[in-house]
Amino acid sequence: MLNIRKNGFTMIELVLVIVVLGILAAVAVPKFAATRTDAEISKGRSDIASIRSAIISERQSRLIKGDHNFINRLDNDVDANTNDVVIFDSNESLSSTSPKILMYGITTKDASGHWLKTDDNKYQYKFGDNSVVFTYYQNDSGSGSDFHPAGSFDCNHTDPNCKKLTH
Repeated sequence: MLNIRKNGFTMIELVLVIVVLGILAAVAVPKFAATRTDAEISKGRSDIASIRSAIISERQSRLIKGDHNFINRLDNDVDANTNDVVIFDSNESLSSTSPKILMYGITTKDASGHWLKTDDNKYQYKFGDNSVVFTYYQNDSGSGSDFHPAGSFDCNHTDPNCKKLTH
């Protein structure tokens, strides 16, 4: 009798492996997309906290010098809706010896996970298919529940996407 040894996998074994890999991929891809959006939300929260902290820090530096005003803008008057410009880095009212608002600033891009200046003192943050507009208020603005104190950097809290970034 001939003794034949087979080295390899049967067709059934290969099909089963492909099916298992397909099931794993079907579960992993949506989880990856959700994880990416969560990461973009975390990045946005971190950016917002840094910007708010920088506004307060600059305000305290001004108070020490006797200036009671908040800075008048968060960028060096860059054009709205422009990609690849740096925002939150400097301000025309800052002297060359003053510290920058954020040490490195943030480069704009009209894409998810990025900031874009949309108008004077208005900045949009995109994450996933959502976007939230933040406004810098140099002076007290609004009234009642829509009141924004001077120096605040905030969004519309009735927007659920704003709540994701600020709570």
